Amino acid sequence: MVKVIVGYRLKAGKDIHPMLMKLASHAITYPGFISVEYLMNIQDNSIIFAQYTWNKIEDWQLWENTNIRKKILQEADAILSEPPRVKAYSVLPIRRR
Repeated sequence: MVKVIVGYRLKAGKDIHPMLMKLASHAITYPGFISVEYLMNIQDNSIIFAQYTWNKIEDWQLWENTNIRKKILQEADAILSEPPRVKAYSVLPIRRR
């Protein structure tokens, strides 16, 4: 399982909810999608994180490279002050001794 964290920084006064809903409504249709959770920074509400969970990195990469995702992010340029930052992590299982 992998977690992909996408960081967004909003321009002042902009609403990211419509973009996040568009992304989620399409991502859920792709193989390997498990879930997505959105987080807003408490000290600075212009910083938003999307935490996606996918079965494997190849599933994320398939979604990441789709034309629909690219189109939605291109439309979001009007509300974002910088390009999204993407980091992928593998989930480490806890092992009992």
